[in-house]
Amino acid sequence: MGVLADSDASGCSARAQPARSSWHLPLAGTVFSPAHGESHGANSRRSPAPCSRPRTRRARCRLGPTVAAPGRLGRVAAAREGGCGRDRGPPASEPRGKGLNPELGSGHLGRRSRESPGRCPRRRCGCGRVKSRGETARAPVSGAGPGEKGGRRFAAAAPLRNARWSAARGGASYRKGLQETAALLFQRNLKTKAENNMECNSVVDGNVEEVPSKKVIKFNPPLYKQRYQFVKNLVEQHQPKKVADLGCGDVCLLAILKYQKCIEELVGVDINEGRLKWSGSRLSPCVGDHLDPRELDLAITLYHGSVLEKDCRLLGFDLAACIELIEHFDSEDLAKFPEVVFGYMSPAIIVISTPNSEFNSLFPCAVFRDSDHKFEWSRMQFQTWALDVASRYSYSVEFTGVGEPPTGAEDVGYCTQIGVFRKKAEAAGLADLEHHGEHVYEVVYTTSYPSLQQINYRRRVVIYLVYREVSRLRQKYQVGLRQHELEPEFVAPGNRTGKFTSDLPVPVLTEDDKAMEMAPQPFCIEDKFYVPLQRIIAYPRLGHLCGNVEKLREFLGDVIELNCDGSAVKVDLNDCSDF
Repeated sequence: MGVLADSDASGCSARAQPARSSWHLPLAGTVFSPAHGESHGANSRRSPAPCSRPRTRRARCRLGPTVAAPGRLGRVAAAREGGCGRDRGPPASEPRGKGLNPELGSGHLGRRSRESPGRCPRRRCGCGRVKSRGETARAPVSGAGPGEKGGRRFAAAAPLRNARWSAARGGASYRKGLQETAALLFQRNLKTKAENNMECNSVVDGNVEEVPSKKVIKFNPPLYKQRYQFVKNLVEQHQPKKVADLGCGDVCLLAILKYQKCIEELVGVDINEGRLKWSGSRLSPCVGDHLDPRELDLAITLYHGSVLEKDCRLLGFDLAACIELIEHFDSEDLAKFPEVVFGYMSPAIIVISTPNSEFNSLFPCAVFRDSDHKFEWSRMQFQTWALDVASRYSYSVEFTGVGEPPTGAEDVGYCTQIGVFRKKAEAAGLADLEHHGEHVYEVVYTTSYPSLQQINYRRRVVIYLVYREVSRLRQKYQVGLRQHELEPEFVAPGNRTGKFTSDLPVPVLTEDDKAMEMAPQPFCIEDKFYVPLQRIIAYPRLGHLCGNVEKLREFLGDVIELNCDGSAVKVDLNDCSDF
């Protein structure tokens, strides 16, 4: 609260009136005398006469909230004068700060303590009194009701909180606060680890017995990566061209197999359409796939549909992977699965993996590993089912697994059991490869990778390899010229022609190197350097891509300059700008 300053016709005079606000506008009808204007010059330390509108901000700050101008400055000054916010201060006759808790200050907490002194404004701890920050750490940790819960919680957190406050204040206590925070965090982590490794007590029929806690089993690499690596090794061993991942999920397996050079077609099938659309971008070609194309074509397609449905586009595959799939089927779907995959699709190799329920006893929770699992088989149950399916559809089966058990528990077997089914030779010849039928699946994503089977990419690679080989031979020739002068016996009279020679150390030659040495050698005529096409085609990769000199000449076309008869590449000896 403040005092309102009124002026009348006789001069500047002040009379005290109670007011709700710490500032006000002049009352309506008030008349200011000329002396009012003179009071602006009297606003100084020596003459702090009240004025309704000082000239400068510094002058207004020197005055009390009684004569401060309306606005934020007046409100702040009134709050400082009254010890609280606007419209909440004590009467003007009450001394400043009266009724406030000195430990909590004159802010929001101080006002709450004055309004309800019998209640703790900082924490709902049930103590019934006002607490400071330091006292919060000494809150009672025993008792009933919310006081016990709140006291225990804040008593544990207060040292760490105080250390962080010390670090936040900066100055000399900054490093000390950081050290205290790090030490408290380290002690808390040690305590957490100790609690996790402690033996727990369980009450059974009122009796307390000690139950040792089970050690968490960790696989390195993770179990899902071991399953994918198993399929990758199988692909590298059998070199299939068409591979299908049934129940592909997040397409992690397809993203690994797309780098296998032998594969020409990858297909993924899953019932979750949204997941396929979200993960399809992981299979897109990157910049490196365009700079260094594959040898063979690669097409990747993702289908939305159920594995239990027959689609003719999945016929004739070399390998089908069913990783962690069959345990999601109920009994009816599980009966249909062999008929569709083994009977209709009939790929050459089928890989099926499923959890081993005997291994679950080593886990802290001896339940299904996933909430969507309908069953989990033991090794005997899985082998019985697999052998029955293999005998019905003319397959042989081999059992293995990934995720080795810890030492001392080898009798439970692998964490994931795997069955590798291979079609028998007599059944492979009788396979029905008719590709007519219904297209049940919906295409969600499809892409193709650049390869050397495409003419534009093949020509680009051939031109790059020719440039690289010619540049290497020219550099080698220039080094030979700098080391030794051309010998006279190699120079024909009347013709400035030199034979390509070099005294560089000769490495051990392979069969390909010997074939290249037998090819025509590069030569130089004046300032032109020539590399015969027969020499270039002797380079192994170029010979594989072109096959003969005529095809190489066709690829070079107008991009690289040839000599007059088209038998050699012609470049400047000392000018490298053409490369």
